[in-house]
Amino acid sequence: MKIYSVNDPEFSEYGKVLEGYDTAELIKAMNDIALPEEGVAYEPWIDSLEKCSIFSALSENGFGGMPIELGMCWGHNKSLNCLEYHRNSEINIGCSDFILLLAKQEKIIDGVLDTADVKAFRAPAGAVVEVYATSLHYAPCQTSDEGFRVAIVLPRETNTDITRPEPKNLEDKMLWARNKWLLAHEESAEAGQGAYIGLKGENLSV
Repeated sequence: MKIYSVNDPEFSEYGKVLEGYDTAELIKAMNDIALPEEGVAYEPWIDSLEKCSIFSALSENGFGGMPIELGMCWGHNKSLNCLEYHRNSEINIGCSDFILLLAKQEKIIDGVLDTADVKAFRAPAGAVVEVYATSLHYAPCQTSDEGFRVAIVLPRETNTDITRPEPKNLEDKMLWARNKWLLAHEESAEAGQGAYIGLKGENLSV
């Protein structure tokens, strides 16, 4: 599949690159955390990352004063598997280049999204990348065999456990965690765990 850059015009409907942030201290703290031998790890917030000076700037500037969490998704991944969205933007910062597989919420038709509507975007190391609330996304993909480390910035408590309410509509069936609506591919581990199967077509890989 064609891989665009987050600096290409094609990215403008999915997100934007935020300027003016110093990410060096954060990247050092992220690199101090060991990669898993296989698969992907995720923590909504990590103390060593939230001690970095960028944390307050991301809260005050990036999220307009909202309480945030600064965590990380890291490991080894080349596949789509699922797509998720939140009621807000998400900010991603990589220690190295990484690839985001993205689609638009309006492409969900009757609870299903065709993976042919997914586009790939490469983000350079250290860039502060905002992914809009209307953009479906999931675990980043690596650009080398060494894996990836990507900081994830979201409103506090996002992606934490909840007791899912009785569904009132189709979208409610996609609710997987706090502020996290998930569409899984049937081949994904999440589908085996009971996640809503909402992706049809090829389980894309890069």
